[in-house]
Amino acid sequence: MKRILIPAGGALLATGLLAAGLAGAASADSDVASDPMATSAANAKAIAQFWAENNGAALKAATQSNIWDNADVSKLQSKGGYSADTKPGTTPPIGQEKKTSAKSQNVNMPKTIGKVFFVNGKGEKKWCSATSIQSNYRNLVATAGHCVYDTGANSDVMSKWVFVPGYYQGKAPWGIYVGKQAFTHYDFDVYEDYDRDYAFVTVYNGVTGNFAKPKQVTKSEYDAYNGEKFVDKKEITAEEYSAGVSKYGENGPFQKESLTSAPETVGKPEAVKTAEDALKYYTATGIDGVKLTAAEVTEYDYNKAPDGLDNNAKFVGPTTASKMAISQEEYKKLQAEKADGKFLGKLWADKDKNGAETAWYKQQYYIKKWVKSTTKEVYWVGAFYIVVNELKDAGRLGDNVGGQGFAWNQPTGKYVRVFGYPAAPHPDGHKNYTGITPKWCYGKTTKKLVGSAAKKIEEHVALKCAMTEGADGGPWLLKYSNAKRLGYVNGVTSTFNDQDGNNRVDYISSPYFDGETAVVYKAAANSWSGKLV
Repeated sequence: MKRILIPAGGALLATGLLAAGLAGAASADSDVASDPMATSAANAKAIAQFWAENNGAALKAATQSNIWDNADVSKLQSKGGYSADTKPGTTPPIGQEKKTSAKSQNVNMPKTIGKVFFVNGKGEKKWCSATSIQSNYRNLVATAGHCVYDTGANSDVMSKWVFVPGYYQGKAPWGIYVGKQAFTHYDFDVYEDYDRDYAFVTVYNGVTGNFAKPKQVTKSEYDAYNGEKFVDKKEITAEEYSAGVSKYGENGPFQKESLTSAPETVGKPEAVKTAEDALKYYTATGIDGVKLTAAEVTEYDYNKAPDGLDNNAKFVGPTTASKMAISQEEYKKLQAEKADGKFLGKLWADKDKNGAETAWYKQQYYIKKWVKSTTKEVYWVGAFYIVVNELKDAGRLGDNVGGQGFAWNQPTGKYVRVFGYPAAPHPDGHKNYTGITPKWCYGKTTKKLVGSAAKKIEEHVALKCAMTEGADGGPWLLKYSNAKRLGYVNGVTSTFNDQDGNNRVDYISSPYFDGETAVVYKAAANSWSGKLV
């Protein structure tokens, strides 16, 4: 057990075992940090949709957590034997797996494992490994603390956090489970102490079904709907339109609309002989589709332009502004626009005898442009769609995939089986894994606790294993039954290390699960979450 104390000087001090006189100073309540995630069903639905829509595009776009870069892959140092702070304990797993008498050398992957997906403080879509774990409401996920809390960003919880058990290439076979409440040790939440790099997250009931599914409706239903909607149009003839309106009415699927083409420069109409004739075309619609327009230019280009009525001639009359008074605020705004080439006119200010500005002015310059747009009636018959979410309640996580047991204050040097989705390359660039399918490691944990000065870790347990990042957050299962696919979570993958110095990960480590871990776990295991649908 390690506590972080704040001495009188205010600096943080990491200590080992507390002296006997201080052993009771930290109450069970002080060990638990709890933070809200999706605080309402509506918010949780939006999060589930974010990951699931477009055939799981966001899920597929996510990459493995990269809290540890290659420079962090260092050698672990032995720190002495484990020290249980209370009696050892276990909570049994839950699940529906049937025993089998078949003997196999293959490892049966647990149904409980999957990936947690989230968006970090940089806006990046990331994922880690995790597992369903037994709880009173069958709604709990165990993973690494850094897969829930955004370390280095005021330890806020990750946004859009979900758990997808059995995840494979954008598919969520058991549904998507949105995080509701995060639980971790106070020392990780406040001080980012990686000796407490674990978290337990309650999740809402899973959801399955169609996110953002188009549904065809009548035009009146389409008009009344305020959400996302669209029309699939098919162009038809005027005769087909008339027949359709006759049958369905003007509010049916047969519609017409006026489409105006983009204006193009044309020559001066022959009817224009005088300036007065020209100004008749200077209206919103012009005459017969032809309009006289004013194109702004610089004073230099205006002075070069000829007089007359043709294109590019000086525009005199209502659009040639004389000296116009403006406010100081507009003056400063136009100065900025002029520097960016967005204002072509002239700016100046009057000043008093002391050189202070007292009045501000602008003048703009235009030349003639004759343009024409054509308008035509287009007839079409439409299929009207609204976009809806047809979601189904997938039920509680533990009811669907079971839940691993939990163990604390267990002896080190015991066999564990570790699962995860490794994806990152080794420090030397060699890439063994894809992150698509789960992998496993098996062996005895180190009998001594290990530490890393670079990571400020003092009380981890290590295991010989070559899995890389992406596997972080994956469970360390004690007494794993290959037949039942169940065991006891006695750690989660936290760090990746290189013991032999060959630039390859060969050891992973987990926080030691002690009595304080059990306090955090039990607080989470007794928290209800509810359903979305």
